[in-house]
Formats: sequence, structure tokens, C-alpha cells
Amino acid sequence: MRRRWLAAALLLLVAGTAQGQSPDTKAAADPVLRQLDAFRRGDYDTAYGFASAEIQGMFDRGAFERMVRGGYPEIADSVRAHVATARIADDGHVYLLLKIRGANGQQIEALYDMVREAGVWKINGVVAKPDPGEDA
Repeated sequence: MRRRWLAAALLLLVAGTAQGQSPDTKAAADPVLRQLDAFRRGDYDTAYGFASAEIQGMFDRGAFERMVRGGYPEIADSVRAHVATARIADDGHVYLLLKIRGANGQQIEALYDMVREAGVWKINGVVAKPDPGEDA
């Protein structure tokens, strides 16, 4: 899985800045934005429902909340977020680069791996780093 993340990050870097989103990438972004909204409300039950079967297999609901709150404070409590870049990979995954500003005042770039399960886009993982660039 780590290799997939590195490949996705390279794909986004090589491709440059945001390009127009296709209907697939727009549809894939919706659950991410809805999950961020659920986190803002403290609704981790709803947020957990946006996670893929792979993520749910790695974390039960309580461990998921602890992981998000402890490892991704800007995602757990964001004040602004937008999709900066979206790409469809050859394997059908959609990779979304979001610019997120947390309630803590920190800005991050978060790379989301989206997969289709039973016709619905699910979040299959995220990696984040400080955002040295524009405001979210």
C-alpha cells in the first residue's frame, strides 16, 4: 500500500497543478468533503461509514476515531478544505489532493486514495504533510 501512495504522489507532482475535474473525480471528492463535515460535527459514526472495507478491516470504529484525532488534527477539526488536484490512476483509483486548514491554524496537503466499492466511492487512505503554499 505504501508503494501505491508513493506512485500517487509522484503522479500528482509530475502532472502539476489542478486540472479540470471529471465527473468521476467530482463524485469521488464528495465523500471526502462529507467526511470532513462529519468530523467537524464530531460524528465519527458517519465519518467511519465513508471508509473503505480495507480501512474498516484495519480499524474498528473506536480505533478509527483515535487514529484521526491523534494523527490528523487538521482533518479531525478543519475550518476550510478544497480539492486542489484530482487524478484517475490506471487501476481505477482516484487520487485527490486537498488543501485543508485546521481549527488549530495549521495548513496541510492531504492526499486521499479513493476506491469504488459496490458502486460507491470510499476513502481507502490518506497521507498528509504541512502545506508550504497557498491558504486552504
